[in-house]
Formats: sequence, C-alpha cells, structure tokens
Amino acid sequence: MAKKVVATLKKEGGVSYTRVIKMERSPKTGAYTFKEAIVESSTVKDFLSKK
Repeated sequence: MAKKVVATLKKEGGVSYTRVIKMERSPKTGAYTFKEAIVESSTVKDFLSKK
C-alpha cells in the first residue's frame, strides 16, 4: 500500500504534497509528541502554525 501512496504523490500534473512532522509538548506530562500529516505544499505554514 505504501508504494501506491508514493506513486500518487509523484503524479505529474497533480497538486504537490509535502510530508510534515510537527513536534508538540504535552501539557499534562511535559513529554513531546509528534503529529505527522501529508498536506498540500501551499498549506504547510498553516499546518505548522495551528495549535
């Protein structure tokens, strides 16, 4: 299945996507958690600025 996802992300003429990993600190434990998403390249800054 991973090969299929990669193939669709590299398709010509489509929207370009970016894999984003965001590090957040948990308010309860103080440990870091990681949020991972595949978003359009134009919305990367919006994803990173969200809390």
